[in-house]
Amino acid sequence: MKLNISDTYNKQLPADKNSENSRRQVLNVAFSFVNPKKPTSPKLIHASVELAENLGLDKQDIKSKAFLDIFSGSKIYEKTYPYAMAYAGHQFGNWAGQLGDGRAINLFEIEENNKLWAIQLKGAGETPYSRQGDGLAVLRSSIREYLCSEAMHYLGVPTTRALSLMLTGDEVLRDMLYDGNQAYEKGAVVSRVAPTFIRFGNFELFASRNDITNLKKLADYTLKHFYPKIKGEGKIKYIELFREVSQRTLDMIIHWQRVGFVHGVMNTDNMSILGLTIDYGPYGWLEGFDFGWTPNTTDKQHKRYRFGNQPNIGLWNLLQLANALYPLVEEAEPFEAILTNYKLEFERKSLDMMRLKIGLTDEDEDEDDMKLIQSLEDCLLLIETDMTLFFRLLSNYQLGKPESGLKVVEDAFYDLEQLDINVKTDWEHWFSSYDNRLKLEKRTDSQRKVAMDLVNPKYVLRNYMAQLAINKANDGDFSLIEDFFELLKAPYEEQPAMQKWFAKRPEWARHKVGCSMLSCSS
Repeated sequence: MKLNISDTYNKQLPADKNSENSRRQVLNVAFSFVNPKKPTSPKLIHASVELAENLGLDKQDIKSKAFLDIFSGSKIYEKTYPYAMAYAGHQFGNWAGQLGDGRAINLFEIEENNKLWAIQLKGAGETPYSRQGDGLAVLRSSIREYLCSEAMHYLGVPTTRALSLMLTGDEVLRDMLYDGNQAYEKGAVVSRVAPTFIRFGNFELFASRNDITNLKKLADYTLKHFYPKIKGEGKIKYIELFREVSQRTLDMIIHWQRVGFVHGVMNTDNMSILGLTIDYGPYGWLEGFDFGWTPNTTDKQHKRYRFGNQPNIGLWNLLQLANALYPLVEEAEPFEAILTNYKLEFERKSLDMMRLKIGLTDEDEDEDDMKLIQSLEDCLLLIETDMTLFFRLLSNYQLGKPESGLKVVEDAFYDLEQLDINVKTDWEHWFSSYDNRLKLEKRTDSQRKVAMDLVNPKYVLRNYMAQLAINKANDGDFSLIEDFFELLKAPYEEQPAMQKWFAKRPEWARHKVGCSMLSCSS
């Protein structure tokens, strides 16, 4: 197995000179060198062949002992120097100080086809940033991260990727519900892939310590390797960096809203400087359409990271990044203008996204379309309505038949008995308005269906599906991981043989642990 190593982060940014792997405050550095913990008896569960090919690997490489050794942490690839990143962050709106890679260790960077890829192991042991943790990960959370990373990629959502999922052969002690009931679980490690894992929190760390020298080094490194099209000089380039990060962050969140994804832990240390979805903890897809839903038990009381608040949190997090970058610019106005534009752009892009979801193309009807979409959202909240099913089924609507609209989408409703006369009246009124709006479009029913099916996925990784895969895997059966991996590689296709997964969450999963809300325990 031959890798084209091209390390930059651990060669061009300041390193921790203390080689001791102990929990501590680490000052004036971007990272600390640390080696993964060797697993007792690693076993490969699954690997992404397509991603491996992007890294210059093939199927034979994946089957090799070298692949098992390197991507489980058993061995260090020759002439490479693993490390853990230093960063800080705001968690649930509060400043948390130094955080860092507490359970992730960056192995190396690969350059393939003129693209830079950073590879890290999640669950590979303690680092100086582990605080009170052991740096390990369990199988259940690792399965969720592995499947979701690749599922999001194929949905067209900007995301980090996952190369492989492995058992370590070790037992890990966890309190899954944070209720004092600890138990041993199977240990696992995921190899995660992204151009870089730099977060908002990397900049916040230096700014909070008034370490302007290293703040500038980090910003210049980020510009050089990941935003090479930004050619400005002096403060202009840092303003343009912030503008581009703001745009990418907004685009990512618009995609989340499009597919009904809720991140669950939008702390600033979980925000990628490239606008990628990063750190798959207690995430989830909407089952019933609900702006107030959060998958995170830690967030249950205040629901800071609820579905409907994700765009606002993106803006709040960008404000924290602006504060961190401010010492490089020393002018507030450029940042304020970009943040104001974020709010305007969200309104525009959200409207455009919702238009696509309901099959509209004519953009001369802004005000009327906003009313139509608002009315739709009001109807979706009248009774429990599965978001994924509803929008996918809506593409089957035929122009001129508003009286049949409810029949087209009825499989999306959880309890048809809730469709009383008042609810039906509201829905019928909406379908009548929708039909009138569609008459202004130039596309046929079939053309509209094709377009809608390209933005409304048929299959997403529902929490109960992930839990089914976890249950089987805990019994040594990894077949559902393979089934879901293949299913979610084509989320917009019909896949008749997999039709059983195009269904509402079963009632048994409504309140079951792992199938509804989840904790941060991993």
